[in-house]
Amino acid sequence: MANSVIYAMYDDDQSLMSAAKALVAKGIRVKECYSPFPIHGIDPVIGVKRTRLGIVSFMFGLGGLSLAMLGTWYFMIHDWPMNIGGKPNFAYHYNVPSFVPILFEFTVFCAAHGMAFTYLIRNRTLPGMPAVNPDPRTTDDKFVLEIDPQQNHDMSAEDLMAAVKETEVYELNEKKF
Repeated sequence: MANSVIYAMYDDDQSLMSAAKALVAKGIRVKECYSPFPIHGIDPVIGVKRTRLGIVSFMFGLGGLSLAMLGTWYFMIHDWPMNIGGKPNFAYHYNVPSFVPILFEFTVFCAAHGMAFTYLIRNRTLPGMPAVNPDPRTTDDKFVLEIDPQQNHDMSAEDLMAAVKETEVYELNEKKF
């Protein structure tokens, strides 16, 4: 059996949402949804798990805070202690209030940049990577559901296409590779 993917295109987000709900109710697994803007509520319908990007961002922030604390201790206490404004230079905990802006900014810097790089790597959208968009119209005004017959073992591609035709589909394509 040849590998194939079914692309069902819709005119608007509400018809795509109702079609996704109808297909999932019939036991059909939807692999991906392509749209020109985020569709609120589509993730739980098609079975996309909640992202852990916030946890990763928190870990990058903790790493940034740790590096900032280590750097401020090393530069200002250990390596070259300076008496600035009468602050004692022999103990880190006495100087932490004056380092709070540095600690905060470096935490935010590391969390934001780490989160951005993680997002780009995870979604395979780094500069120079080929696009995986099945139809360029999905960046303008069309919505596409991608259905993989390999993920729907109990139904053939013809049965899947017949089920999709029962929805308000605008255009239906099967790509074989």
